[in-house]
Amino acid sequence: MSYWLMKSEPAVYSITDLATDQETIWDGVRNYQARNFLREMQPGDRAFFYHSNTHPPGIAGLMEVSQANIDDPTQFDAKSKYYDPKSPPENPRWQTVKVKFVQEFATPIALDVLKATFSPEELWVVKRGNRLSVMPVADGVAEKLLAMGQAQE
Repeated sequence: MSYWLMKSEPAVYSITDLATDQETIWDGVRNYQARNFLREMQPGDRAFFYHSNTHPPGIAGLMEVSQANIDDPTQFDAKSKYYDPKSPPENPRWQTVKVKFVQEFATPIALDVLKATFSPEELWVVKRGNRLSVMPVADGVAEKLLAMGQAQE
């Protein structure tokens, strides 16, 4: 099992939304490096749900990859803001995963706490200027994050 961190703005889709839905497709990623990380994911992998563009930003909970290697349907939808006319159905360029809810942390792990606990090499989300919406998390870092999330319960 691998660990990941995936960002979403809570005004767009939050951990609470995922808790209600129980499962969703993680669509709309349009960065090649983030897409490549999505391609690496396997069912059973865990991902930290990070709320961005909010105050304070931080890790709000945990989800699990339930299905991998899905062609992102928004790339073919001309009405979607994620539509990509250069991505043909016979050779799509954007893939994604389906995730299911595991847990919402009672108190999110704020970015300030993450910065005080981890170096940018350990946890990419604390690196200044990092805008990736999907990134890997090393096992040791994931274990610390899980303990931090449980300690706040």
